[in-house]
Amino acid sequence: MTRTALPYSAPDLSALARLLERALLDHQLTHGRLPGHVEMMNLLARGAGKRNLQALQAECASTAAGMPVAAPAAHPAPDSPASAPPDFWFDAPELLDPLTTPAPQAPRLSERAARTLKCFDFSGRLTRWPPKLSQQRLALWVLWMRFDARRVYTEAEVNRVLKAWHVYGDHATLRRELVNHQLMTRKSDCSEYRKLAQWPDDEVQALLRALRERQAPYRLSQRPLRVLPPVAAPAPRAGTQ
Repeated sequence: MTRTALPYSAPDLSALARLLERALLDHQLTHGRLPGHVEMMNLLARGAGKRNLQALQAECASTAAGMPVAAPAAHPAPDSPASAPPDFWFDAPELLDPLTTPAPQAPRLSERAARTLKCFDFSGRLTRWPPKLSQQRLALWVLWMRFDARRVYTEAEVNRVLKAWHVYGDHATLRRELVNHQLMTRKSDCSEYRKLAQWPDDEVQALLRALRERQAPYRLSQRPLRVLPPVAAPAPRAGTQ
């Protein structure tokens, strides 16, 4: 099979690095693995400002043939159904110019929620454990949102989700506090964990909205927060017991 070399350039190296970081993390959490070759090419095409790999290939072919390249289509409104590109990288961050993109209006927060918000980075990851119990519970609500109430988790799967959504290396405390605050339940032998059905109060909902808005323009998508899927155990090799 012949391979065609595609010239590549990205308008902003810093924005490309942010896109790769967030999209690779999202793919790892969603599929339990890193993206494959074609998936990475689609992602890099997005980083170059193209809709997908097909669009990049078409533009390169037009340039090689001396044909005029069509101007990129304007992005539809975020709430429009047409805003999602047809390829499976539609949930990668949009590369928007922060100089021309208006800053979202921050929702009204209580002083306690505003202090808790400062404990999260712009990717929504917890960067430090809040000092006060009331702020800790708000932070735990954010982590609670990362789990799916319809599935059963092993302790290793809970750890994997928590490690992805905090940066200071203390997932054991977070796991224990989710249980202590009755946001999750577990069996006595810690073999199964479940998310408990809860309804966030107004203060928690305001904090969650503030986190979502603060991630713009690099948020992943308008879809609900994604969760870690079950990871199948590897099949035993032939000839082993």
